[in-house]
Amino acid sequence: MIELRDVCKTYGMGDTSVHALRGVSARVERGEYVAIIGASGSGKTTLMNILGCLDAPTSGRYLLNGIDVRGIDEDTLSALRNREIGFVFQSFNLIPRTRAVANVELPLSYAGLSRVERRQRALASLEAVGLSQRVNHMPSELSGGQQQRVAIARALVTNPAMILADEPTGNLDTVSSAEVLDIFGDLSDRGRTIVLITHEDEVAAHAHRVIRVRDGTILSDERNPTIEPAS
Repeated sequence: MIELRDVCKTYGMGDTSVHALRGVSARVERGEYVAIIGASGSGKTTLMNILGCLDAPTSGRYLLNGIDVRGIDEDTLSALRNREIGFVFQSFNLIPRTRAVANVELPLSYAGLSRVERRQRALASLEAVGLSQRVNHMPSELSGGQQQRVAIARALVTNPAMILADEPTGNLDTVSSAEVLDIFGDLSDRGRTIVLITHEDEVAAHAHRVIRVRDGTILSDERNPTIEPAS
């Protein structure tokens, strides 16, 4: 699914350069549920940006579904990103004063689908996260947990190969966090590839595999012994 080969990322030059990633190599197979955990400044955000094709390595290679993203022009990269990756962010990133169903439809507007098909797929995606009764609500009319579920529905609506979730429970209370993590668990059970970025051990414990990063390197990469991956 994804492969990093000796990836380095350096910001700046000379004495002011910052080495955010230092020779990171890792693989995530299709259908895996992986948590990448690290403290602030560990390199996990830089790693997420590279996995999401939002940034490029300074050196090394990143392959997404066998495609080396190095050197791809921006239009092709944007199309690849939209097709292969669904993003879920800590801050939800929903459009205010826009109904839930319209927020979910947004990624489909670039795919050339008819309005009817966009609506059908958005409604199905919202139903999949348990929000079929909230499709016409504005973000301000939804709880934090419900807003994040809309964001997950939006990530799912293009049927991407991978869900990349950046601190998805960071702005949620305990109950809402558990609901969101249950959705990720259900998606994993159905074979969806999930890469979750977090700084919390309690959140990472829901994944089948945990990659710990520190100072731009992988400290450990271990399978969670308490969870059996879906067959």
